[in-house]
Amino acid sequence: MSTEKEKKNEINKHKISQIIITVLPFVALAVLFVVFVAVVTMKGYRLDMYLKIVFNEGVVLAVVATGAIFIYTLGTFDISLGAATLFAATMGVVTYNKTEKFILMILVIFIVGIACSLFNSVLASIFHIPAFVTTVAMMSVLSASAAQIITTKGGALGGISIPSVVVKPYDNMIFKIIMLVVFYVICFFIFNLTKAGRRQKFIGGNPICAALTGIEYNKYTIIAFVMAGIGVGLGALLTLIYTPSVTTTTASSIGMNIFIAIVFGGMPISGGARSRIHAALVGGFSFMLLNDILELVIDGSAAYGITQLISAIFFLVVVYVTSMNYRSAMLPR
Repeated sequence: MSTEKEKKNEINKHKISQIIITVLPFVALAVLFVVFVAVVTMKGYRLDMYLKIVFNEGVVLAVVATGAIFIYTLGTFDISLGAATLFAATMGVVTYNKTEKFILMILVIFIVGIACSLFNSVLASIFHIPAFVTTVAMMSVLSASAAQIITTKGGALGGISIPSVVVKPYDNMIFKIIMLVVFYVICFFIFNLTKAGRRQKFIGGNPICAALTGIEYNKYTIIAFVMAGIGVGLGALLTLIYTPSVTTTTASSIGMNIFIAIVFGGMPISGGARSRIHAALVGGFSFMLLNDILELVIDGSAAYGITQLISAIFFLVVVYVTSMNYRSAMLPR
């Protein structure tokens, strides 16, 4: 009897800890939002203006991170997504300036985003080159290529741009929310309700066992990188809609911010069965709120360094909390 009670207590404790881990990111998002509103109000700034800034920054991060969830679920990562976003946006601007066709610009942005991501998947899945090596190399190549185009056509500081009148009709919260919701719903369906999503979780949880059951690693890796590429394309488009110009620093921090945002959203960094598609959405906006709160509170030339330090500490705390009981006697469900 005592053994059965101990087992039940252990199961109950495990369930409670999992509920806490699931709910905690949403609570953190709500708390950060309240703190952000309080800080902006106390500083005497316009709340609507700062909310718009957070939303425009957060929606790009959330969109690219949502696509990246498929890669992280496999137990791997891609830090070149920021550089790919920059390169896709750059090629979109170049295309519009040559053709003056908005639809063609959008098409090029998505093709470039998917192509960049697919190239990473080929190197990782077919040639079995470690993801760290391929993504770091691609980050350098794409950043340098975009910088060369921008510098040649517009200068490193001024950058290149498209007429603001082209994207002005789409620069509103309703359109961006629709884009975010549509992409999220598609990703949610694929991730949770199709065999592709379920098998990607299986691969992330135990790639050897997945291979022994006949699951094709290459196939589902390519699917994951394609979804990430679509997210890159949509992120590049939303970036241009908000700011119709591209400089060498555009989207420069997205690659690392995605990694932090996904963890902030409550997803374990090892991927697998506990991967959650909502982690990108919750974590993306949580990270931007935290970042903007710190920038508002900390003034002076050292603000950036202190902000990064506090964000790093917060990140480590979240990693620890979301990793509680991850390696337990019970298999994840």
